[in-house]
Amino acid sequence: MSSTATAKQQNSSGPVLDWAAGHGPVTGALSATTGAFAIATTGAATAMPPGWALAVGAAGALGHTVVGLRVRNAGRTLATRAASWLVGAGWTTWAMTHGPLTWAALGSLATIGVGIGAAARSAALFEEAREEEAIAVEQRQIAAELSAERRAIAAEWVERIQRVCAITVRVLGVEMWETGAGFSIDAELPPGGATWNKIAAESPRLSADARLPHGCTATASPGVDQGRVIIDVTTVNVLEEERTYPADYGPLSVHSGIPWGYRTNAEQILAYLREQCALVVGPTGSGKTNMVHAILAGFARAEDILTWVIDLNAGSAGLPWVLPALNGQIVREDGKPVRPGIDWLAGTYDEALTMLDTAVRVAKQRKMGYQDLLSKANTDLLPISPRIPQIMLVIDEGAEILASPDRQIRKLAEKILEVIRIARAMGVRTVLTALGATGSVLGNLMIRREGKVRVALTGGETEGMDLSKMFPGSRGLRVDQAPYKGAGFMGTPESPAALFKTWRILPNQIRDITAATSDRHPTLDDVSAKAAGPAYARRWDAERTAWMRDQVVTDDTNDAMPEATLRLSALSSPRPESPEDALARQFREEIDAQFGTAPDPRTTDEDPGSERPTGLNLSALRGEQDSPAQQAALAALLAAGAEGTGASAIARALADEYGTTRQTVVGWLKTWAKDGTAVRVGEGTKARYIHRTHATDD
Repeated sequence: MSSTATAKQQNSSGPVLDWAAGHGPVTGALSATTGAFAIATTGAATAMPPGWALAVGAAGALGHTVVGLRVRNAGRTLATRAASWLVGAGWTTWAMTHGPLTWAALGSLATIGVGIGAAARSAALFEEAREEEAIAVEQRQIAAELSAERRAIAAEWVERIQRVCAITVRVLGVEMWETGAGFSIDAELPPGGATWNKIAAESPRLSADARLPHGCTATASPGVDQGRVIIDVTTVNVLEEERTYPADYGPLSVHSGIPWGYRTNAEQILAYLREQCALVVGPTGSGKTNMVHAILAGFARAEDILTWVIDLNAGSAGLPWVLPALNGQIVREDGKPVRPGIDWLAGTYDEALTMLDTAVRVAKQRKMGYQDLLSKANTDLLPISPRIPQIMLVIDEGAEILASPDRQIRKLAEKILEVIRIARAMGVRTVLTALGATGSVLGNLMIRREGKVRVALTGGETEGMDLSKMFPGSRGLRVDQAPYKGAGFMGTPESPAALFKTWRILPNQIRDITAATSDRHPTLDDVSAKAAGPAYARRWDAERTAWMRDQVVTDDTNDAMPEATLRLSALSSPRPESPEDALARQFREEIDAQFGTAPDPRTTDEDPGSERPTGLNLSALRGEQDSPAQQAALAALLAAGAEGTGASAIARALADEYGTTRQTVVGWLKTWAKDGTAVRVGEGTKARYIHRTHATDD
């Protein structure tokens, strides 16, 4: 029988008596009077000595008095309980002598019962009042101690804000953080137009004036209205220590938020991605890859999210979540197969294009197939649930894809922007990563408008980390505030940009999360699966995943080589020559023909001691540079001869074909000047660069 049926049967059979419960005033009086009546009746019928009842009553009164003293009951309570025993015993003794079945005996017993109940109720209320008063006194004592500390903090910070910011505030409250890492001040701004931004702009000076430890800050944010300000003061640097990903792999939901890390007050910060996209930037060594794994861990724990990952760097971001499951390296206790931690992984251009095409089809099909559901729910947002899961598209270095000049990569960029543009309401959102917060990354209006959840992992790196572009409107953010790996700034529509740190997630945790969440992953709904078609249904076929297994090879001829070695064939395989590559190749051939350049030293079969032809060595143009645009820029520098050229001239020459900016060319020229490829002549606006070949000519 089910629990529901059992509950209904119990409800239909009348009230359920709890025989283990204590007596109240009514039941206690009823128990006492019925007990006294039963003893008096039995004693009278059996000629029991009446003194026995009086002796039992005296013993009961003494026992309750001793117990009451031990638990520190009030004197009123002790007297009430002792009197109840003695009165009951006295009536029993009298009734056994004169007969319990007379109207006088029954009436007096009823009167005694009412009296016992009233006295018990009064004593209980008195005890409750005593207990509440004792608790109140204790709380008032604690509050007085806290109030003294808070008053001192309030007075100190009123003076400090006046001294540093020239603003006189009135502190309305001081809240100590439960984590012990700091406190928050709720202050009222003075009349006359002062705003919280003025205090926020002085965050570094306030922190220095308060002598806060390194990594601790005093940051201001808006209060409950425009005349209030909240100042969060960190006194313990929780970002300095490394914390591993929480061992609680419990279920999550896209509606309740996905934890991405913790603030300086040690509280988790959540990313709400039902309607928002996300952008995560971080230079090499800042912990960006670890952050991607922490994000994927949160998505894996969610009951209503399917995760699709694109990583053109041989799929490295998603392989730890896929290969152990596909290779059967994770074994569950119940023997069931373990599903990969992510739902789809694309590590090649073709697979990525297939995934993006599928995402677009799913979004469009959902718009048509769920019209009735949207109408019944009276909403234009698809109700996301385990039955209709949200698709989170994680694209490692996706922002660089959007800014790439390569025509082939531009096709991916167009598909990514289409997904971002059309799929919000239908539950398909993206998380893009990038190597830096630069104008090329944040120059796309679609990214700025839709990617409101933003993370900047700094790791102390200053180059390419323009926090004012990443978090417009936020003031007082400095890279040197987060010099630790995995630390940086995070801002969401619900939480302004501020310091945070992500957890360190270890490889064994990825396996544990994959196993723990295998049964939790939803399946693609029928409407979406129909739109996805065979491209989605056969995503784990052997021929589609061969590139994953090909990267793990063993070398029997070299015992020193690890058994699991990455063979990045996806990066080394030749690609069809693009128009940019063809232009650069033609440029090199023309220069070779004109200047008689020397052969590439890496391809010559000549003896090291043999005589080599003289001429210009343009081996730097043959693959050492990062892109066709950079190759063309170096060729332009070489063609400028001994007169040299500047960044502006090179940028203008490449702008039409490659879209190269002056700032980019300046970076290349500085690099070439450092490694000796070019020589800088002059300073300021008159500075020009000369290729080393011409700089040595006299």
